[in-house]
Amino acid sequence: MDSFPTLLLFLFLLSLASFVSARHALPGDFLRLPSDQDNLPGTRWAVLLAGSNGYDNYRHQADICHAYQILRKGGLKEENIIVFMYDDIAFNEENPRPGVIINKPGGGDVYEGVPKDYTGEDVNVNNFLAVLLGNKSALTGGSGKVLNSGPDDHIFIFYSDHGGPGVLGMPTHPYLYANDLNEVLKKKHASGTYKRLVFYIEACESGSIFEGLLPEDIDIYATTAANAIEGSAPTYCPSLPAEHASLPEYTTCLGDLYSVTWMEDSEKHNLQTETLQQQYELLRERVSVSSRVNVMQYGDIDISSDVLFQYLGTNPANENFTFVDENYLRSSSKSINQRDADLIHFWHKFHKAPEGSAHKITAQKQVLEVMSHRIHIDNSVQLIGKLLFGIEKGPETLNKVRPAGSVLVDDWGCLKTMVRTFETHCGSLSQYGMKHMRSFANICNAGIKKEQMVEASAQACVSIPANPWSSLQRGFSA
Repeated sequence: MDSFPTLLLFLFLLSLASFVSARHALPGDFLRLPSDQDNLPGTRWAVLLAGSNGYDNYRHQADICHAYQILRKGGLKEENIIVFMYDDIAFNEENPRPGVIINKPGGGDVYEGVPKDYTGEDVNVNNFLAVLLGNKSALTGGSGKVLNSGPDDHIFIFYSDHGGPGVLGMPTHPYLYANDLNEVLKKKHASGTYKRLVFYIEACESGSIFEGLLPEDIDIYATTAANAIEGSAPTYCPSLPAEHASLPEYTTCLGDLYSVTWMEDSEKHNLQTETLQQQYELLRERVSVSSRVNVMQYGDIDISSDVLFQYLGTNPANENFTFVDENYLRSSSKSINQRDADLIHFWHKFHKAPEGSAHKITAQKQVLEVMSHRIHIDNSVQLIGKLLFGIEKGPETLNKVRPAGSVLVDDWGCLKTMVRTFETHCGSLSQYGMKHMRSFANICNAGIKKEQMVEASAQACVSIPANPWSSLQRGFSA
């Protein structure tokens, strides 16, 4: 018998035996390609953070829980995924499905199995930055899990919440300022405890978190839901009028457009072949078509040629899927502004409540409080601008936008001082008032001193309104 055909037969039988062995392996095992985790140097890590609380902000925790499920299906171990969420949604009295969180109409439960690493008041800036640096001694509660990463490891960070120019929200105070986050990222790089890091941010004006701040040479690639001057967009929201809603039992948005786009894309592709750049292109197309908002990328753009598998893993069920270079993902609801989502929630509560009921009265009060708070914040900031710069130049100065690529403010310490001064006299900015952060930055850039800001704030606000957003109750944003 010829030796060459015999060798071919032997190799075929050997391959068949390996395939059969893989098909009968233990649950959870599967036939792996050479590029899979077994041959990927280092470990994959992930940090997921929902920066809000309250049922009207349902979507942010839904985003984070959904991301967790994708990472687990992708092969990341629970011990390497760190989750921050207030955890007041699943069993909220307003949730029509107690114990269940969904991220789209008809979607499955994304809450089951999600670890409670940092919940409630433990979701704060101090713990988040300590986790990034792997600094257990700096923690003030929670599970104690930190990014205990090494030089060969890949890190994925996903944040979902409200934001403003130069700031990201937290369910607790203070908020997370862009300069503090970028300084921690630089320290993380200097410590030599990762190979590459990818950061996805869902928030209004999220581009301002990295613009002019994130170096291009520290092996970090970031995408943001919006540029430095735009708001991001929720999706899968209740319809207006309410009787036309596809999910009438829900009074709140189920997800965010940028967030559900990258996750729905990840669920439909083999992430061993799809690159970060390809996903970015899909993100940019779907978000811009649906909301006219510009998804951005920052940092080391060369990293975008990496396959998503290196950061998210991949679901074995998608192994035979090929990447389709077109955006087949469509938004199922009209886009609304991120900052208006709570108004829609409160309005639906009011609309659904029976006439004359206690629920109707409570919902009406909430709508009025929200609108009153917004009017107070807007009017107070505008009046302060006029007191500082004059009636004509005030609005012009407050609304000034620096050229693209420029950092928001020259002195971040000044920005925090101006915000605290305002809140001392006028009350908390809240998630809505974060949109005025550029105005406070421009006050600093114009050379205004603290004493001048104190005087103007005191004139503009005779007293702090007694509402749920009072800084006397919730603390200060800076």
